Amino acid sequence: MRYTAKKIGTLLLTMVLVSLFVFFAFSLISGDAAVRMLGTEATPERLDALREELGLNKPLLTRYAEWLAGMVRGEMGVSYIYRLPVSQLVAERLRPSLTLTVMAFVLIVVISIPVGVVTAKYAGGWLDRVVTVLGQFLMSVPPFFTGILFTYLFGLVFRLFVPGAFPAWGDGAGKYLGYLFFPALSIALPRIAMTVRLLHGCILDEAQKDYVRTSMARGRSRGDILYRHVLKNTLVPLVTFLAMTIAELVAGSVIIEQVFSIPGIGRLLISGIANRDAPVVQAVVTMVAFWVVVCNLAGDLIGRGIDPRLRYSEGGKA
Repeated sequence: MRYTAKKIGTLLLTMVLVSLFVFFAFSLISGDAAVRMLGTEATPERLDALREELGLNKPLLTRYAEWLAGMVRGEMGVSYIYRLPVSQLVAERLRPSLTLTVMAFVLIVVISIPVGVVTAKYAGGWLDRVVTVLGQFLMSVPPFFTGILFTYLFGLVFRLFVPGAFPAWGDGAGKYLGYLFFPALSIALPRIAMTVRLLHGCILDEAQKDYVRTSMARGRSRGDILYRHVLKNTLVPLVTFLAMTIAELVAGSVIIEQVFSIPGIGRLLISGIANRDAPVVQAVVTMVAFWVVVCNLAGDLIGRGIDPRLRYSEGGKA
């Protein structure tokens, strides 16, 4: 219990530091929001009135405290560009981003775990060598470049989807999910390669331990030992890694949404940065950072739940 409380305290401290950095950095570099919003219609009187309405006349620390309190309540401020609540803008773009992240994660689990197990079972064989070479290649290619290739190949050549024409959910779940498949695969491929490599290494390391040799000496088959014992003991690093993978997928979807013209959180963030829309950028970056930290914490706690030894290790008493 003490360990969990300590981790939650670390999470809260991390989020405060992230929110401080994001708020003050963007507040200092974004310039006068009132001038940008009024444009050519700006007059001293209208500027003063708008600054008062937006709270820009208040000291920076006061504005930060009010903004942070609003974030805790779910009130993210009002966009300078759209003139709408940021929470509304985020809610409208949440479904594509969540669907993209979930699809990518499912692809990683469904592909990497069987491939990792099979290549470890037949380590040193031709399949293992092919997967190793392919994995090295996939880890070296950035997702946005893969996304561009997929757009050209599957969008323009094979016409499996229309690049830039993102379908609404009401157009049918098949079209909606079909369009998101290739961006999900783009951000999943490097993580698939990493997960296969991790699982492959963990299985081979576990297979060298004494209990495996003892079981084999007693006549148990290699496959039986692998599926009954070895895989169970590789769950902790695998689950922790997959939790970190979710965090990276959330962050990685920002660029891939831009490549495939997906109206999600990532595209909203890029638009906010380009337009110096401080409330949008501050809210989205803080929200993404929160989910990244939460995913890492969840992976840590789940790993401790799976392996009781971690709960009683030095400095890790529950």
